[in-house]
Amino acid sequence: MRSGVISTDFLSRLEPLGALSADSLREISRMCYVERVSRNLDPLRLKGLAGQAVYLIKGELKLDYPDASFEIMVGGTETAMRSLDKRKPAFSATKAITDVELLRIDEEVLDIMLTWDQLAAPATAPHKKATEAADRTDWRTMSGMFAAENLTSGIFASLPPAHIEELFRRFQRIKTLRGESIIQEGGEGDYYYVIESGRCQVKRQVGGASVELAELKAGDAFGEEALVANAKRNASIVMKTDGVLLRLSKADFVELLKEPLMHRLTRDEADKKARAGAVWVDVRFAAEYNAEKLPGAINIPLNEIRNLFGTLDRQKEYIVYCQSGRRSSAAAFLLSQRGYKAYLLEGGLRGLTRDSLRLGGDLK
Repeated sequence: MRSGVISTDFLSRLEPLGALSADSLREISRMCYVERVSRNLDPLRLKGLAGQAVYLIKGELKLDYPDASFEIMVGGTETAMRSLDKRKPAFSATKAITDVELLRIDEEVLDIMLTWDQLAAPATAPHKKATEAADRTDWRTMSGMFAAENLTSGIFASLPPAHIEELFRRFQRIKTLRGESIIQEGGEGDYYYVIESGRCQVKRQVGGASVELAELKAGDAFGEEALVANAKRNASIVMKTDGVLLRLSKADFVELLKEPLMHRLTRDEADKKARAGAVWVDVRFAAEYNAEKLPGAINIPLNEIRNLFGTLDRQKEYIVYCQSGRRSSAAAFLLSQRGYKAYLLEGGLRGLTRDSLRLGGDLK
């Protein structure tokens, strides 16, 4: 069962989890499983060690070795702080001497968290002044940005490991004041932002009045839509409090974040995926969709796609399109950065013949 009681203090005693920051340990604690096995049973018989870091946290476990020797391991002791799959020499069989509890952590998740955590720690040097050290970002405290979901299935999951340190290097740290305007609706897309501290308001002009759409907090990101779609800013961002922002230039954003997440398909490739069960998603307005659309497509306009995060099936694949590929590129990025399997139809509908479309919403 998923554990809600494994403390970060206990996790910090495990190897190699002790190297993780407190925030990363909290993330890991939410993704641990505790497995309870009765005495005289082999706790690894049904579910082995493959793909898992497994620790004995309670009870006594007998480990049999190929040379006919054995060892009794006691949960919670120093020898149990190393994952069972890392023990040398490797054992050949196990048996629970008492009722036991095993802690299981997905090995891939653990490796991702360790990689990001090590690269995210601020560099230290003896000659640096305390004021300089205080002015550097400790990325490991960015709980929203560094949530395990983001690192394992969100915006950063597809980021090549070689890009990680470069991403940190290119982010600029900007101190901001309450009431300061960061993005103006209708302006050019120039930067991608992550909030290190403070809060922002998202505002849009509706009927001549400024309407607040949302409030963003530490760890949230904004500014990606205009950069992906090469479009004007569709909302204004104003600081609600003093804060610190991390910004990435458009060129760096495209190189380090957009391209790794953007999976483009030709029409033939997209058709093959659709026949295998992928869902066509038309991100144009309803009037455009009703006039002509691809067979079986559902309509989710770009301006509504954020509202459907959490309701779409994460087990399905989605092929996103619009007229030219501009709006759909933004939609594909937004879906991909939240862990959905999203693909972009290269060139949109513009490159297709009318015979490829369903006119007036009727099926052929």
